[in-house]
Amino acid sequence: MQSNNDNWLSINKEVALDRSLPICDPHHHLWEFRNEYIQSKYLINEYLSDINSGHNIKKSVFIECGAMFRKNGPNYLKYLGETEFANGIAAMSASGKYGNTEIACGIVGSAPLLDTNQKVIEVLNKHINIAGHRFKGVRYQAAMHHDTSIHNSRVNPPEGMYNSKIFRNNFNELHKFNLSFEAWCYHTQLNELYELAKLFPNTIIILNHFGGPIGIGPFKDKKNEVFENWKTSIKKIALLENVYIKMGGLAMEINGYDWHKQKNPPTSEEYVKRTRVYYDTAIENFGIDRCMFESNFPVDKLSISYVNLWNSYKIMTQGFTPEDRKKLFYDNACLVYKLN
Repeated sequence: MQSNNDNWLSINKEVALDRSLPICDPHHHLWEFRNEYIQSKYLINEYLSDINSGHNIKKSVFIECGAMFRKNGPNYLKYLGETEFANGIAAMSASGKYGNTEIACGIVGSAPLLDTNQKVIEVLNKHINIAGHRFKGVRYQAAMHHDTSIHNSRVNPPEGMYNSKIFRNNFNELHKFNLSFEAWCYHTQLNELYELAKLFPNTIIILNHFGGPIGIGPFKDKKNEVFENWKTSIKKIALLENVYIKMGGLAMEINGYDWHKQKNPPTSEEYVKRTRVYYDTAIENFGIDRCMFESNFPVDKLSISYVNLWNSYKIMTQGFTPEDRKKLFYDNACLVYKLN
């Protein structure tokens, strides 16, 4: 869980580059978690503190993170609490009292895609009733690995989830509601995602965080091997035109760069030097029109500041045409999430 490390991140915080370039941040979270083990808060004011660091953030998309699930009522309806929460934040932002950024103008929630009782239709209808046009899609996390040194995602998904008959039956309902699916899995699961995307060509699938290249546990010190395996899977999945890719999320502990253990956080130049090969490969295979930059905040805040992260993206694209840059930073996210 992300802790407050603003003092550390401020050590080499940069001035924002290309400040007029419009940005839609298509992947961030908002939460407040409180229990006997941890307290973590990242609400509208915390997000504003990051996005007001100099970049031109015009819109944002909230992605489910298990925040504010309902305490009472049937378990399959617990997901609705998060959409109520995110929609409330979006309404606050829409008042204009928190600046010009349209925070959470797109909302991606979760739904019981592994429920055998076929409750998913009811839940999707209720999500839309709560958030209306803001509700854009569903994420049910698949990221898992059998090695115990690699943390499974929050929902502790079963192995082979994308191949599950129950999951696929529920997944089939998404396109009927014109909703997209957020795929959060590890690079070792990308071939399973390929089969899912191939089976449902009418459903837009947005691959989160490059498909989670692992750099810890049995993959530690095997960056070249991981990259080549990831690249093979990416080339294959990019052939499916219903799949888009979010470029970011490489500052998590799972990726193994260990920036959070350094004396100083990474500069934008350092981030570019160590990660650029993933960005270049994604754009080469998916093409400009199916790629978008993401912040994955506050999760990636573990390792890098918001201003430095977006500076790194701007450095990577210095040689691109203005039209292509605008697509990667703004237009593609607005189109795939129907934000206009």
